Amino acid sequence: MLKDKQIWNDIKKGNKGALKQLHDRYFNQMCLYALKSIGESGEVEEIVSDCFIEIWENRNKIEIKSSVKYYIFLMLRHNIIDFHRKNKFLIESIEQIPEPAQEEVFDEQQEYAALFSVLEQLPSQRRRILELAIFDSLSYSEIAQKLEISKNTVKTQIGRAYRFFKENLKAEDFYFFFVFYRQNTTGLSY
Repeated sequence: MLKDKQIWNDIKKGNKGALKQLHDRYFNQMCLYALKSIGESGEVEEIVSDCFIEIWENRNKIEIKSSVKYYIFLMLRHNIIDFHRKNKFLIESIEQIPEPAQEEVFDEQQEYAALFSVLEQLPSQRRRILELAIFDSLSYSEIAQKLEISKNTVKTQIGRAYRFFKENLKAEDFYFFFVFYRQNTTGLSY
């Protein structure tokens, strides 16, 4: 596997395949980072994709002084801030949108990226139910009421999502999902 610096050098030479490699390597992690700042917006993938377009269009002007990964996440952060400004969302301060982490912390986000990748594969209603349970900490009853479906449908969809994650994640990533899920749903009345 090529190192980021080599991929970046190939991008600067006009190699579109190298851009695709960089995209494939970081797209899911970047979507997760953007999702934390934007919420449930369908704009996440577009904002992340715009970063790669900017990289390609400005490849001869960009000078990366730290790591490639840090640079693209910093670019993403700026795009998220622009998104909030254009849509007139209230941001009390730019500090609400976290600064990209240093390289060693990025590695910890790979588990989240694997979860995000599998989450994207779920049918839309099942994904929405799981997001409400995990990210919004809603109970089965609250989810049922919000989506105007039965509580049994919520239970069934959560069970199917759980099985899907178990079948489609490596054992260590599934364990990470299980712990993450339990931390975010413990103590809720269902």
